[in-house]
Amino acid sequence: MAAAETGSVVVLGGGSLGSAILAGLSAAGVTGLRATTRTDASAARYEGTGVSAVSLEADPAANRAALAGADVVIAGVKPVGMADLLREVGDALEPGAVVVSLAVGTPIAPLEAALPAGAALVRAMPNTPVRVNRGVTGLARGTAVGDEAFARVQAVFGLLGEVVVLDDERIDRIAAVAGSGPAYVYLLLERFADAAVGLGFARDDAERVVAQTFAGALALLETTGESPAALRRGVTSPNGTTAAAVAVFEQRDLGGLIADALDGAMARAAELAAR
Repeated sequence: MAAAETGSVVVLGGGSLGSAILAGLSAAGVTGLRATTRTDASAARYEGTGVSAVSLEADPAANRAALAGADVVIAGVKPVGMADLLREVGDALEPGAVVVSLAVGTPIAPLEAALPAGAALVRAMPNTPVRVNRGVTGLARGTAVGDEAFARVQAVFGLLGEVVVLDDERIDRIAAVAGSGPAYVYLLLERFADAAVGLGFARDDAERVVAQTFAGALALLETTGESPAALRRGVTSPNGTTAAAVAVFEQRDLGGLIADALDGAMARAAELAAR
């Protein structure tokens, strides 16, 4: 069923994000997945996964060859090499195929210019939890993308988690929030565990307790449907221990710190776009 909705999917550049997408699609039941990688060693990591991978080391024409029969072509190379990749493979695309760029900070217009006239291109900003089908992906539709082609891309990323449709100007904002967001969560978990160690916990116990605390809190949020603010108030008794801790976060302007971090991510995206 999944394959019928998504069509045949190939990932060019099976790096960390490309491999996460392939793992999530495989777990969702999509078959016939293909990938290209830079080295033989990276291609070997796909053995036994149900993904057919060929390295450019083994076959310099692997990117073009992989496009045979592909309906959705996910381009996962670094932003600096994206336009070159699209110029390399553009005339090998199947009629009706749609290209999906994962390049942060690279707008649609120059990517479309690197493809043959009329080629369909979508920008996608997924995050790494797509590996376990709990990701968030922002999608921006190019000028030549028809309804059927865009629905096909939505079906692919819908199997991997939540999908948010945005315009090209706003998609880097979801990259700053959701795309980079797992790193912020993991950093917070690290620092929370560090503080627990400072209170006398063993490192293994600290990491386990902190991880389960976050997992449980998120599960409660998802299960109850209540807002984060409402659940926070439910834990924060007036003049209690939680209130004392929350007051420290507010005094240190946690919200302002987060806003500054997102501004930093957005500024870097702008720098990448200007290259």
